[in-house]
Amino acid sequence: MKKQHLIIVLCLFIFSCKKDSQNTTTVTPTPAEFVVQTIIPTGNEKYLNLDSDYIFDQDKLPTFELNLPNSALVKLDNDPAAEEYVEGSLTFEGETISPIGVRYKGSIGAYINCLSDTDWSNPSGHKTCTKLSMKIKINWDGRDEKFYGLKKLQFHSQNNDPSQMRDRLAYWLFREMDVPAPRAVHARLMINGIYSGLYTLIEQVDGRFTRYNFDDGKGNLYKEVWPIDIDGKPFSEQHYLNHLETNKDENPTANIIRTFGQELQDADNSNIKDVISNRMDIDEIIKYAVVDRTIKVDDGAFHWYCSDDIIGGCANHNYYWYENPTTEKLHLIPWDMDNTFENIIFASNPVTPIADAWGETSSNCESFPHGFFGLLQMSAACDKLTNGWTQYDTKYLHYKNQFAEGPLSETKTNELLDKWAAQIREATEEAYDAHDDAISIDTWESKINELKNQLVFARLF
Repeated sequence: MKKQHLIIVLCLFIFSCKKDSQNTTTVTPTPAEFVVQTIIPTGNEKYLNLDSDYIFDQDKLPTFELNLPNSALVKLDNDPAAEEYVEGSLTFEGETISPIGVRYKGSIGAYINCLSDTDWSNPSGHKTCTKLSMKIKINWDGRDEKFYGLKKLQFHSQNNDPSQMRDRLAYWLFREMDVPAPRAVHARLMINGIYSGLYTLIEQVDGRFTRYNFDDGKGNLYKEVWPIDIDGKPFSEQHYLNHLETNKDENPTANIIRTFGQELQDADNSNIKDVISNRMDIDEIIKYAVVDRTIKVDDGAFHWYCSDDIIGGCANHNYYWYENPTTEKLHLIPWDMDNTFENIIFASNPVTPIADAWGETSSNCESFPHGFFGLLQMSAACDKLTNGWTQYDTKYLHYKNQFAEGPLSETKTNELLDKWAAQIREATEEAYDAHDDAISIDTWESKINELKNQLVFARLF
């Protein structure tokens, strides 16, 4: 699957790049050497007494300040793709938590044209873009304290989204339809006293996320493993556990998801809906499908990429599964929204488009080439689980209408985008004044209008 992803991210960059000017080399500032201190909290700090709703307040534009020793910042900037943590501190609203871990984050696509070496298939070299996505580890070096109930913070650079809205809007739409999805807000980020720019702060999908979103949030969370393979059979238990994100140190089992896989294998058309409804919240998953297909999350769970490098031949990605240990039901969680909305009007991204409408199949369920580059894919409805979901056609149409008339309505989305644009305008201008590779105001405004036009078409189909 690695080779396929390399091709995909290269193409995504070529056709989705935001730049209205060429990248320029960013020179790391050289502040006075900063010494990371160990700060023992008193217990009265806001970050210990307020929960994560404070961080993800949709009405605020928060500013976060990272401070690192110059040697640590140079280490990060010299080799971002190493994704190794260094020690620093985080200050927010006058309170400092220290030490914390800091690193750059992202797949290959996050680094293309942002590192000095030209071999895109093997990201290396020093940082050349002002912004790169970052991960902050609050539970660093055994720390027990949370930061507003969180263990990690993720700042996404938005380098591939000149509208600076796609991540935040997509996750908001999922959540408005009662689908468990990360919360997201915009945020200003300062690094060693220098304004780095405007980022999207996206909630980490982890144990804190599951506890926030589910009555019993202590169950297993898996990343990018489907309950069954493309032949409709469950994987080995170890295969599921290899994708486990939580409970790794608690002698976990994958009994729930693997049993579901076995039940799917044994099911036929006469009882597959009963099998699925026993293991899933049907309204929730059909709402997930409605949002995903309407806003074209084409690089998500319903795009089955095919390649000789993929185990089994075809696989999907950019999702999580949570299994509730009390109800023994599974919940699909969306992830990675920065290319969402692109293919609503036409296939503006030549890599990600899904060939089939919801429930349709092509090529007798064999892999087939599609899109400008002829990359191979398999129809999602050829997957036994997805095919079972497509049989809820009445529910699908009901929720599609509810979505179009509710969260996706022109009044609601325009009001929201205008509100967020006003919220981040000054920060966007500030970044453009400070950095040669930042988005211009004119380009930013035109891309927001482009997004609004894409939403018009999304409501029609």
